[in-house]
Amino acid sequence: MIHFERRELLRLAALGAAGSLTAACADGSAPRAAVQAADTSTTPAAGTSTAPDADALPRLAAGLPFEISTGPRTRPAVALTFHGQGDPAIAAALLAEAARADARITVLAVGSWLDEQPQMAHRILDGGHELGNHTQTHRSISAMAPDAAYQEIARCAARLKQLTGTTGRWFRPSQAMDCTATVAAQARRAGYSHCLGYDLDSLDYTDPGPDAVTRTVLDAVRPGSVVSMHFGHPGTVAALPAILDGLHRRGLRAVTTSELFS
Repeated sequence: MIHFERRELLRLAALGAAGSLTAACADGSAPRAAVQAADTSTTPAAGTSTAPDADALPRLAAGLPFEISTGPRTRPAVALTFHGQGDPAIAAALLAEAARADARITVLAVGSWLDEQPQMAHRILDGGHELGNHTQTHRSISAMAPDAAYQEIARCAARLKQLTGTTGRWFRPSQAMDCTATVAAQARRAGYSHCLGYDLDSLDYTDPGPDAVTRTVLDAVRPGSVVSMHFGHPGTVAALPAILDGLHRRGLRAVTTSELFS
């Protein structure tokens, strides 16, 4: 919660106004309808990709804690992680920029976005990227009662499994930088072994312009960084080539989260 408050202050400072406490990584969309019972379907939808199963993913390093936000500082790799929501055309443009640079990213998808844009699961996985869970409706999960938090996680997990055959390895809480004890318990209950935080916030959701996003990332990135970024913002797409070029000049590779922690 401390991290979240700091992030909100950064966001408000970037916006130059003390606005409402809208989601720190929201795209401006309104909260979805009330949580319903989790969909337990496990059959991948026709025409969609099947994600690599757990055995096919890179084996994670032994001894990783439940909550992780920084990779090893001794390897020349970083994980660019994206909130998965927003205009699919912007998301497709971002994936195209990643492909041009042969970069791999991790998308923590919002379940309601996948409800509306199921084809995006296919496009993300076919690019060699990784797909994880960022709750069903992206409401403030830290403020929810245990069962409501569980439904947020489980509904998105069910959607991921329906579309790809797997729930994804990573869970990231919505509107929070890290998991509270309650959210962590519900994530475990939904089958997740890790809560994925981050150590570098690009602040791209404040739409400060691509140059500012690029500076924020390249001024602070280090080997092992987990960078928080977002689909749905044109400035993020415009900034990505310069970010990837800057990482390359520093000898850093953009890899999936599983590769970073393997």
